[in-house]
Amino acid sequence: MLIDWFTVGAQALNFLILVWLLKRFLYRPILDAVDAREKRIAAELADADAKKAQAQEERDLFLRKNEQFDQQRAAIMNKAMDEAKAERQRLLEEARAVADALSAKRQEALRTEAHNLNDAIRRRTQQEVFAIARKALTDLAAVSLEDRVTEVFVQRLRAMDSKTKQAFAKTFETVSRTALLRSAFDFSAEQRAAIQQVVEEAFSADVLLRFETVPDVVSGIELIANGQKIAWSIADYLASMDRAVGELLQEQDVANVKAAPNTRIEIASKAGAPDSETQHS
Repeated sequence: MLIDWFTVGAQALNFLILVWLLKRFLYRPILDAVDAREKRIAAELADADAKKAQAQEERDLFLRKNEQFDQQRAAIMNKAMDEAKAERQRLLEEARAVADALSAKRQEALRTEAHNLNDAIRRRTQQEVFAIARKALTDLAAVSLEDRVTEVFVQRLRAMDSKTKQAFAKTFETVSRTALLRSAFDFSAEQRAAIQQVVEEAFSADVLLRFETVPDVVSGIELIANGQKIAWSIADYLASMDRAVGELLQEQDVANVKAAPNTRIEIASKAGAPDSETQHS
């Protein structure tokens, strides 16, 4: 069989032309389309990875902010609790201070009232006793209370102990020969002369007496010289009555004071009890 080389050559040329045409018009566009698709897919994947990374970053940021928020909320709650405790303690202390002030004021009022009552009772008792004594002396001895007080004081001067006499005598010798005679009533001329004579006889010295009327000396007489004193007063006999009245008033004051802490505790309890709305919150 003979080979037609022209036909073979023509077919080979046709094949080459076909390959070039396929490569030029079919394979290249397909390859370019595949490359473009691959690039687009790679770009989309890269964009997806970027968005995923951004999303992860935003998630981490949200978690950090959420954690910070929790910490801030816990700090605010702790601060609020501390402030509430401090305010509660302040209110308790303020309530205690108010209760203590009220208790102290009440005690002071009770002491003042007791003191005033004691003074009133003492003055009333003294007035009644003096009135009775004055009337009794007038009816029985035909002498005034002042005369009898003067006589008793003169007798006390004459009967004073040697130690007191030496102390007064030393005062009149070394310091001054002046003495003060205090009484609740005015002396008559005869009473002054009698006391002057007894004083000079008792101390063996010329003593200048200064007479002074003082209501505080309750129906009595006081002889004072340089801190030394000789005295007699009806008030001495009222001392036991005064002490008894004072003890009675003191017992009443103690009873009132014992009742006062209950008021303070009640006020402090009311100030320290939180209201229901606060507890609910």
